[in-house]
Amino acid sequence: MSICNIRIIRIFVYIILPISFLSSRFAYAQTTNDLQSKINQRNTDIQALEKEIAGYQRQIDDLSGQADTLAAAVKSLDLTQKKLQADISVTENKIAAKTYEIEQLSSQISDKEGAISDDRRIIANSLALINQKSDSSVVEIILGSDSVASAWNSLDQLGTVQSSLVNRINDLLAAKTDLETNKVASEKAKADLVDLNSQLKDQRQVVLGTQSEKNQLLKETKQSETQYKNIVAEKQAMRDAYEREVLQYESQLKYTVDTSKLPSTGTAILSWPLDNIFITQYFGNTPFATANSQIYGGMGHNGVDFRASIGTPVMASLSGVVIGVENTDIVPGCYSFGKWIMIDHKNGLSTLYAHLSVQSVKKGDVVTTGQIIGYSGNTGYTTGPHLHFGVYATQGVRITTFDTSIHCHGAIIPLASFNAYLNPLSYLPPVPAQ
Repeated sequence: MSICNIRIIRIFVYIILPISFLSSRFAYAQTTNDLQSKINQRNTDIQALEKEIAGYQRQIDDLSGQADTLAAAVKSLDLTQKKLQADISVTENKIAAKTYEIEQLSSQISDKEGAISDDRRIIANSLALINQKSDSSVVEIILGSDSVASAWNSLDQLGTVQSSLVNRINDLLAAKTDLETNKVASEKAKADLVDLNSQLKDQRQVVLGTQSEKNQLLKETKQSETQYKNIVAEKQAMRDAYEREVLQYESQLKYTVDTSKLPSTGTAILSWPLDNIFITQYFGNTPFATANSQIYGGMGHNGVDFRASIGTPVMASLSGVVIGVENTDIVPGCYSFGKWIMIDHKNGLSTLYAHLSVQSVKKGDVVTTGQIIGYSGNTGYTTGPHLHFGVYATQGVRITTFDTSIHCHGAIIPLASFNAYLNPLSYLPPVPAQ
């Protein structure tokens, strides 16, 4: 091959090809920058909404410390609806941002695939040239040239091609690594998008439930403070009667619990079921349980209660299998757990999540630690929205149709022997400062 031909190939490889891709790369940069700008705007909007949500939450928390009145209950529900609508806006913005992110990653993947194709073509051309020139010895190149200067120039150009080939191979390897990284990120973003859409659907259900709760409250009380007090007292009495039934039933259960098959306490094997932890009632003979001995019968509170406004995401505290998803509210007058979920963790422990507004899983689902399984609420009997979190020795608890109950006849609930109730804080991380 003549020196002239070598020069033509070099011009094509190092000048013409880059110019041909210049416009497409420029368009790609514009698209990427535009998408990033849109993502940044959505994130800014999310930050503003989160400040708004925090403001609503402070007002709701302040109301929880006030007297239990109809006016306070209605105001709390109104604030909760505003907070939930803001939660929905946050999720909608996250969905939009995630969609832009997926589009951005798709563009990057396309660009990397194009770059890889270009590099492969250039490498192939360079290898062909080197292969052709390597058939001639240095002496033959010198003797076949018009002058010694031309020969050295030819050899120099061949060395340049070889050096460029090494750079192109390195570029190709880097592009392939980036491509795999982008593909992994894209798959994760798509999975996140599915989760966000599911979350949005659940949040809308929470809003509908809250509106229904408010309408029912106003209907039952006829907007009368006196009637509200009477209803609260009636529900309290029925709740007390139900708890006595449970106490009597469970006192007769004699399930064997082999403590050697339970995880060691203090190992923090469980994770917190909420992002923000504020305990309103501890396990055992708490002041509230002691003051209401007619309910607890000296056995104390059988779980831990966390402050959680309606619509707060509730997460599985450990991987496991969902063994119960029920709602005691379908039995009129049954003031119990309301909507609840139970998970068997296959390590001797089972956990209960009660008073939910929405259940996001079904019986038989396999869940992972930290997965959203539902949203906190005010179902069942509560003195305000919260999450009741219970931990049981799996050997000593059964999900039972409570047919012997007067007030909750036919309700499906977990019932356990006394030795199966475990202190959740024995298996959770240290309690955050409150």
